[in-house]
Amino acid sequence: MRKDHRPFWVKQLHLRYQRAWARHFLEPQFESVGPHLDAGHPKYVSLYGPNISLGRCATLRTTPAYPITFTVWTSADREGRIDMGDYVLISPGTRILSSEHVTIGDNTMIAGEVYISDSDWHHVYDRTSEQDAHKPIVLEKNVWLGYGVKVCKGVTIGENSVIGAGSVVSKSIPANVIAAGNPARVVRELDPERDIRKRQDLYADPEALEAEMSKLERYFLRDNSFLSWLRALVAPSKAD
Repeated sequence: MRKDHRPFWVKQLHLRYQRAWARHFLEPQFESVGPHLDAGHPKYVSLYGPNISLGRCATLRTTPAYPITFTVWTSADREGRIDMGDYVLISPGTRILSSEHVTIGDNTMIAGEVYISDSDWHHVYDRTSEQDAHKPIVLEKNVWLGYGVKVCKGVTIGENSVIGAGSVVSKSIPANVIAAGNPARVVRELDPERDIRKRQDLYADPEALEAEMSKLERYFLRDNSFLSWLRALVAPSKAD
């Protein structure tokens, strides 16, 4: 539907349900998770393996068709790790896999269908074994990965840098640049004289932000009634 027909109180009940579901089923799967997790459709966030941590004020956005998955591989001599900092945004369809260590810095934004893996998972000449085909990945603070980016093993992406949509990052990228392509190359440097507003600025006071968002929702849904919502569910029209 084009419009949200739910009354404000129905939407609030749904949000409370999602938060309760995340607290009960999702958060215990992390090794550690910070306060104020915002997980939309949390049942579509999947964790496989141990050693997965998430900082405060993280935002996880999923849909039934595009879940988020975190996967850690453990072997006889090594356990992978995925460590994500504060104020991280992860969008639908993202997959993060670790055989060694993936580090994602504070304020990093990851768009939809991004793939990050610190391993090739099979050796070129021994395709029954991973062998040495793994190296850690580091996304420094405030990195922004565009839609469909692939980040390969051994890569470091420097602070504040932006990776264009669809890029394949097979070599490290310095800080404060925009890179794009396959393989990704620097196409422009960021202006050092300009300040960058980060996600942590938005979440400086999480309780106040939540209250403000609630006020906006109440205003936008002010004309919705329970009966009109039910009518839209059972007999939708082009106006819906």
